[in-house]
Amino acid sequence: MKKIKYIVVVLSGILAINSCDTKDLELTNPNALSPETFFKTKNQVQSAVNACYANLQTRGLYARHIFFALDLMAQEAKGNPQLEGNKVPFTNFTFDASSDIIQYYWETCFLGISKSNFVLDNEAKIQALPNSILTQEQKNKFLGEAHFLRAYYYFLLVPRFGDLPIYTTQTTEGLARSSKEDVYKLIEADFDFASKNLLSKTVEDKGRATKEAAFAYLGKVLLYQKKYDEALTAFNKVTGFSLESNFYNNFMDETEHGPESIFEIEYDETLGVGDKWGSDTAGDGVAESTLRGQEYGNLGWFNVYPSDDLLDEYETGDKRFGETFYVPGSKYNKGNSTMTAANFTSSAGIRRAGWKKYQNYYKRTDENLDSSINFKVMRYSDVLLMKAECESLRAGGVQSTAIGYINEVRFRADVPLLATTLTKDQVFTALVHERKVELAGEQVRFDDIIRWGIASTELAGTGFQTGKSELWPIPNRETSSNPNIKPSDNNPGY
Repeated sequence: MKKIKYIVVVLSGILAINSCDTKDLELTNPNALSPETFFKTKNQVQSAVNACYANLQTRGLYARHIFFALDLMAQEAKGNPQLEGNKVPFTNFTFDASSDIIQYYWETCFLGISKSNFVLDNEAKIQALPNSILTQEQKNKFLGEAHFLRAYYYFLLVPRFGDLPIYTTQTTEGLARSSKEDVYKLIEADFDFASKNLLSKTVEDKGRATKEAAFAYLGKVLLYQKKYDEALTAFNKVTGFSLESNFYNNFMDETEHGPESIFEIEYDETLGVGDKWGSDTAGDGVAESTLRGQEYGNLGWFNVYPSDDLLDEYETGDKRFGETFYVPGSKYNKGNSTMTAANFTSSAGIRRAGWKKYQNYYKRTDENLDSSINFKVMRYSDVLLMKAECESLRAGGVQSTAIGYINEVRFRADVPLLATTLTKDQVFTALVHERKVELAGEQVRFDDIIRWGIASTELAGTGFQTGKSELWPIPNRETSSNPNIKPSDNNPGY
């Protein structure tokens, strides 16, 4: 497997940014670069693009906070008594604009957007490079990556905050919020550009955005807006993928970038982890690990455990249960050790299960502060289920076709296939169930139940307030520093 060394790149503009330490991104380490010499070589262009990826790895996102916030809000995860105080409000929807987690999320996404805009602001310099330095295909694909990542960061933001300031160029001026409809237009345009200019997974280096990933996310964005026919058109262009024969291959270190993987957030602790605790938002320093293993591990910190509601959702015989959760009697440590009831004990008592997805116990006896397991944030099974949703809900949709997509996912799980005679309402019920068990702990359920309009029922008794809890508040640091977003402009209820 190819590795890259970490490189520091100083950029002009409103921030200093650093390159992304991802696996399988080929890059020659350049010398320190000044703004005057930037975008003169392929390595300089590539390092600027790599920097756009780095914010995905921060503690504000996949290194720590995003999985806590979304899994707790979805009630897939429940907090043990030792769960840190800044995370508890996400279990009962009592967070407010002072939340550091919300602040980190907001800031790291907008820094990622700014880094993407740095590349796009210099498109003319990139296009002016002779083909002997950078071919037109390479120019297009690097610009496509910048568009993809700007869209990805905005797509992380818009379900959380709704209306957002739209930055399409680097600026020191804080902008007012634009409508979420206009934000979605930018996201669609960016993913569309990326889909036309990125390379295919078959030829691109592992860890980089691809043409198929752009189509998958374009479809997802369109689906979120209930544009079912357009979304299905995009999803149908996600070709060349298949389901892993073994579901758990999606969540191990050694089987990353497999046939089901469409886009992953990269981690590789062998590249360095020294700046992990300083990586809340900036995406700088060497921070090539995620804390998810230690945080969720029932032999580690065991801060959260799977909710009873989630555990009870699985059908008898569903293989995914044993590949998503550890329970007493589960084998671990390469099959050499067995979990006992004592391994699921917290100060509040013995829990029914612990998380297995993204845990390192399959190959060792314990967790530690560093995990190299990538997050597969877009899998082909997700695309199949989204295609089923589009087909079922679009005008003139064929329910048996939708059922066929769902059954592809169920077949791997070794559960009975759905009858092809189900009604539209029955297909929707089946889809809600299937996404819940297939994608458990993958930070999709909260957005699903919000967009389906069933959150008030699914989250009854949790503190969820219709008309407020669907969105996060704009963080205090933004409303105090941006003259165009005042505290009075915040989301309803905050």
